[in-house]
Parts: sequence; structure tokens; C-alpha cells
Amino acid sequence: MIDITEKGHNAKTGYVLVLPDANTQANYLADIILRQMDEKKDKIFRIALSGGSTPKKLYELLGSDTYRHRVPWERLHLFFGDERMVPYTDEASNFRMVSESLLIHVNILFRNVHPMPVLDDVEKAAQLYEKDLQKEYGDSILKKGEPLFDIVLLGLGTDGHTASLFPNTPVLKEKKKWVSWCQPTDAPYKRMTLTYPTIASSRLVIFVVSGESKVEIFSKVRKKDATYPSSNVETEGEVHWILDKAAGGE
Repeated sequence: MIDITEKGHNAKTGYVLVLPDANTQANYLADIILRQMDEKKDKIFRIALSGGSTPKKLYELLGSDTYRHRVPWERLHLFFGDERMVPYTDEASNFRMVSESLLIHVNILFRNVHPMPVLDDVEKAAQLYEKDLQKEYGDSILKKGEPLFDIVLLGLGTDGHTASLFPNTPVLKEKKKWVSWCQPTDAPYKRMTLTYPTIASSRLVIFVVSGESKVEIFSKVRKKDATYPSSNVETEGEVHWILDKAAGGE
């Protein structure tokens, strides 16, 4: 079903679509990407990727025989919404997951893939990634009407976090930096993340949510409970929630 009683530019008022299962979600998202890229003609298309098992199905689909030849990879630039400060070979690495599920299966240019750097000095790593984003954007200031990202993919944690914007962490108050980091109190590893202002510079933010464990937190976010980080996601474009039936409480 599609909830069109409310629509807007934030997580609390965006569109909601409930699909039967994770495979249907993946197909729907792949088609959105192809359609959006087609509408942008021959211009560069930037996506900020999310970690997690649900978007992994999307990446596997894009790397499959069904889709890999339909994507204009030369125009697609892939970024990351967040990353754990672990080696790229670590099982906890988002970059490893994306590499194994997508990158090794497609003909994408090396320079079009932008992993978050992993350093002992996570503040320095965040600064380096911010510079990479600014180089691609062509400016050090995000301008209204000129979004950095075409699509930002986000997940939803049972604690209300998204990307690595965790509850009760200083990064939630960041207004100027494009990229920052946090050390969650209830999750392992230091983590780099895009900040709220950077996520806001997008044409389309898509929350991809699956599983019965997400029913309660999704309801709280939609009820505009600002104590949960996901509730405070905004964009100058559109927000879509793509849920499976379990997450939608059906």
C-alpha cells in the first residue's frame, strides 16, 4: 500500500510503500535507480549506499545478469552513508559487503567508487572523506537546489539510528561538517557517518526497512518522536519508506 495522506521532505512525513518481501523491495529499488538515472540523461548520478542485509539484496540484484547490463556504470558514482572503522577485509565492513555483492560483478570504474577511508585517526578519515565529497560536488558549501546526492539509501535500527547517527552521540548536533564520526555506547567500533546536512542535500532519501523487529520503532519515528535519530532526517527532495510486510506490521 502507499500512504499518500502525508507527504513531505522528512522522515516523519515521507511516502510509505509496503511490499511483500525483501526480494520485491530489491526489484522495486533497482527499478527506481534505473528510472532516475534515465531521467537524468547523461549526467553523473550519485548514490550514498547503506549497509545491512536488506540493501545487500539490492546490490546483488544490480550485479546480476538481469540488471548489470542495464545500468550505465560509467555515470554512476557510489558513496557510503557510514562505515565501521575496521579493515576493508573485515566481515563488519560495509565496503566489503558492497564489494562482494556488487562491485566484483560489474564493470564500474575504480574512480567512481568512493569508500570511506579507514584510519586509526577517525577524525582525519572523516576530513578526507569530506574533501572527496567536496571535490565531486565542486564546492565546499552545499547549495540549495543543487543536491550532492541523487539517492541516499538508509536503514533503520531498532534503537532509531540510521547511517551511524546513533542516539545520544555528539554527531547528531553537527551542523557544518559533511562527514563526522561517533562511538556508540551500545554498538561496537568507531563509525564514520554522513551528517544530517549532507543527507539533506539529496533528491531522494529512501529508507529500506524489513523485519518484524522494526514495527515498533517505525511507528515511533512516524509519530514524530524526535528522540530517535531517524526522525530528524530531512532532505530538499523526497523521502520514501520502502518496507516489507513484516516491518509494516502486516
